[in-house]
Amino acid sequence: MEIAKQLRTNQTPEEQQLWYLLRAKRFHGYKFRRQMPIGPFFADFVCYRARLIVELDGGQHAENTDNDRQRTAWLKARGWEVLRFWNNELRENEEGVLMRILEHLTACSPSP
Repeated sequence: MEIAKQLRTNQTPEEQQLWYLLRAKRFHGYKFRRQMPIGPFFADFVCYRARLIVELDGGQHAENTDNDRQRTAWLKARGWEVLRFWNNELRENEEGVLMRILEHLTACSPSP
């Protein structure tokens, strides 16, 4: 759990922005957690009720698309839905990102 604590402490500005919007059941009553260990991975944001993981990817992920693909496949094989957004998507279209998250939440689990 020490790694998760470090990841929470060293969030990117985009992660801080999204966490502000998702935390404390602010987002339509859904509970999210951040930097949660799931198997060998740490998921940026997790809604356990809907089995939804939201990942925010910075520029370094453009070089690791194979790793991200394998990670997503591993998580999906275990019943998780994974949404990935680039940091610039959140900066430029916050409302669109939130709408996609809400669409997946409501499809997987009715509003609390």
